[in-house]
Amino acid sequence: MGDVSSSPVLRVRKSGAVLVAALIALVGTMPVAGSSWALSPLFLIPIAVLVWAWRAGTDVYPEELRVRALFGGSRVPFARITELAPDERGRVSALLDNGNVIRLTGVTRENLPRVLEASGHPVGAGQRDAADQ
Repeated sequence: MGDVSSSPVLRVRKSGAVLVAALIALVGTMPVAGSSWALSPLFLIPIAVLVWAWRAGTDVYPEELRVRALFGGSRVPFARITELAPDERGRVSALLDNGNVIRLTGVTRENLPRVLEASGHPVGAGQRDAADQ
């Protein structure tokens, strides 16, 4: 493989609204969680959502996808991907050559063509039809 440690060609993340909602929840938690040490663990919930919203997503490299979650992530070479398909909610998953399925965080039916173009894998006729549905 080439140098995949460089910056990704494209970063796909969840909507910024999730990040804003987590910040609002953190501020809203302060009066309750700050009133008692016993309630202070309540801060962990909006902080975890904030970190997840900041970190989770799919990074596109010419030779692979890196799917990042709150903790850890997966590296998926394009050579192992047999199909990219949206579900009924428009979220895209990758079917791998071993039968496993990996959901691509942040990738939707609408931005799938951009992901494929950024990777250097052109959108084929079948993929265009799936993206249009």
